[in-house]
Formats: sequence, structure tokens, C-alpha cells
Amino acid sequence: MKIKSVNPYTEEVNWTYDALSFGDCEDQIEKSRSAFSSWGSFSVEERTTYIARTAEVLRQNKRAYAEIITKEMGKPIRQSLGEIEKCACLCDYYAENAADFLKDEVVETEAEKSYVTFEPLGIILGIMPYNYPFLQVFRFAVPALIAGNVCLLKHASNVPGSALEIEKVFNGAGLPEDVFKTLLIDSKAAMEILDEDLVDGVSLTGSVVAGSEIGELAGRMIKPFVLELGGSDPFIVLEDANIDRAAQVAVKSRFLNTGQSCTAAKRFIVIEDVVVDFIEAFELHMQELKIGDPMDEETDIGPVAKKEFVDSLEKILKDAKKKGAEPHIYGEKPENGFFFMPTLIPAASTDMKVCNVEVFGPIAPVIMAKDEDEAVEIANSTEFGLGAEIWSEDLKRAERLAKRIRAGLVTINGRVKSDPRLPFGGVKKSGIGRELSYYGIKEFVNVKTVVVNK
Repeated sequence: MKIKSVNPYTEEVNWTYDALSFGDCEDQIEKSRSAFSSWGSFSVEERTTYIARTAEVLRQNKRAYAEIITKEMGKPIRQSLGEIEKCACLCDYYAENAADFLKDEVVETEAEKSYVTFEPLGIILGIMPYNYPFLQVFRFAVPALIAGNVCLLKHASNVPGSALEIEKVFNGAGLPEDVFKTLLIDSKAAMEILDEDLVDGVSLTGSVVAGSEIGELAGRMIKPFVLELGGSDPFIVLEDANIDRAAQVAVKSRFLNTGQSCTAAKRFIVIEDVVVDFIEAFELHMQELKIGDPMDEETDIGPVAKKEFVDSLEKILKDAKKKGAEPHIYGEKPENGFFFMPTLIPAASTDMKVCNVEVFGPIAPVIMAKDEDEAVEIANSTEFGLGAEIWSEDLKRAERLAKRIRAGLVTINGRVKSDPRLPFGGVKKSGIGRELSYYGIKEFVNVKTVVVNK
């Protein structure tokens, strides 16, 4: 089987690779198991030196890595550069804090000594998506590696170049051979690896369907797993919000990465007293977006990652029109590339698919709510619970509402985004477990209790 990397802007093939056979995977897993026996015995302090060097490698080659991202999935180059810098910052954070996070925790009991220690599990398989082809991998891999695990990566099929380059990043930082390895395989082979009990844990970032399948299989094999799944994040604008500031951030939140982000604001729930003002301000900021060649430093909106994604977005828009939507479409579509133009639906209704499914593309529905209670009800009405934004000048009021929102992360007067210092993950069908921070590094360790008596 061949794995192709296609440029979403030029529609030309970047690179073609041969997929690994399952026998090749078994051979690699055996090597990874051998690598774990030594890597897992390193002190945390020793492992942090490798991760610190990883940050250096990322920064030294930032432009080259960013161009690979843009060529493979169409992200505007400025945003690709930002993605690499965010990976480096994540490495910095764990290099500085992992030793403290993983130190033994003494617990006073009747025994001579009691403490909790944190030990690596073994081989962790990461199944990662295309939309942040470097960052998503580093969010999974760096905490797992620094805790003493070794990692295997099954990346999305449309970003094989990124997958192989990430392996080179870790190798360039001096990590021992086979501590991090990319497997160019399809989803069926990844499932077989789990089914054959060849790894010790799995981290998936992807769709609800994929998460359900991986969770079922990992549960059957009694393997720990983290699922970071979809989102339909509400962006709630109360009547006392700074409307222009809210609209400016709303446009960035919805259209960053051409709308292909799980944490993007996807439903704009606005109190009826200010809905007209919000829509006017939103449209003004939308009109400032530059659409075109993602390698152009000035571009804000590039193509979506695959041609079939354009078709999916068209179906969602068609459903909205059928149910009464009158969409406002902005920009002139380039002659080539997998483009979907930024679209505003100013009077969306909750029965439209655009307000219920995860929309991975530049469509922004605005839903009117009569008051804050209805806004919360609408916000909580989907199967997702990843992030949410609340906009209000009354911070105490906003914090009260934040407690009523069923989500893993609520941001007041700001954009939802991951931060290595804070845990990241969702509730409901947005996932299980947490990435990042003190919490994320504990997902793939044996929390071992040791009790010493005289």
C-alpha cells in the first residue's frame, strides 16, 4: 500500500511512501520494547535533558518544519510557524517541571514510611490527526517520553512527511534509537496492534467514531487510554460584553487553521439585545481575512486539508439552507486548491447540523438567545463538551455561568486554546482523560504505592 502526501493548495503530490506491513510493525515493536528497558531506567533528570534539546532542534529548524506542515495540510505559514514554536514551548515546560511532577509523594501513615512513586508503563501508541500535525504529537509524546515510556506514532494518512520529520526531530535531539518511532500504517493496522496486545497504552486525538472504536478495544485489552475527541464549542456573548473585542476574537477563534480545530468556537450564542451589533462587528472583521496561497505570509485562510472535506462542508451548508438559513459567503475562491469560503450564518437554528455536529471548516453560525439561562441551555445541548467561551464585562457573573457549562475548559473574555501549564481535555463525547500540565504526565504511569514497615 502507498501513502501519499498531497498539497491542498497546488493539488499536487508532495511525497509517496510505502506503508509498513504488520510484520514490520511487530519487528519495530520488539525494538521499542528493548529500548524501553534502558530508557525507562533513566532518571527523570536525564530524560529532561533530551527534551530540552528537542526544543532547541525545533527552533533551529522552525521554518523547514513549518513549510512541511503547510505543504501537507494547507495551514497558513504564519500559523505553521506558530505551531512549531508552541511545540518548543511545550518541551521547555516539561523539561523545567517534570522532575518535580514525578517526584515521590510521601504520605504519613502508621507505617515506617509510605510513599507514592510514578513509574512508566512501557510502549504508548499515539494515533494523531492532521490538523495540528506537529503539536498534537508533541502534546501526546513529550509527557509520555519524559515519564519514561517509549512512543509509537500512527499519524493521519495525509501527513506522512510530518510524521517522519517528527521522528527526525527526536533523533536529532539525541534520544536513544527506537525511543520514538513513526509507523506508516493505516487505521486497520493500528487496531490490530492493539488487538494483539502489543502496546501498553494508547492516546487518540480524533473523531467520536474513532474514539469509540479505540476505547472499546483498549477497554477489552485492559489498557489505559486518553481520548481527545471532537468539539462544538459555544461562544456566549452576553449583553454587557465588549462587542467589538468579542467579535474580533470570535473571527480568530472560528477561522484560525481555516476552522479545522477542535477548540475553535463553532456556535456563537448571542443575547438578543446585542445580536445585531455582534453580527455587524463580526462581518467587519471577517472582511479583513486574506484568502489564498498558504505559503504567503499575509494569508489568513488557506485550503482545507482534503478535497472530500469541501464536499462535507457543502452538505452541512445545504442542510442549513434547507432549514431557512441565508448564509453570507466572503471572499473570492482561488482557481486551484481545496477551498471553502468563510461563511457566516446570521440566524442559525439549533435543528441545523451546523449547530450540532463538529464542523471542521470555516462556517460560523450565530444563534440568538433571549437571556443567559437560554444561552447556557443551548451551549449544553450538544453531545460535546470540550471548550467554551463567555464574554461579559461582569466577571463574577461570567464565572457563575462558567460553572454551569459542561466543558473541560471555559475561557472568559478570551479564546480557548491549549496551554502546557493547564490540563486539556473534554467531557461527554469530547473525550476521556487529560493532556498537558501536572495531570497529563500522570496518564501513562503506574501510580505505585510503597509501604515500609519495620
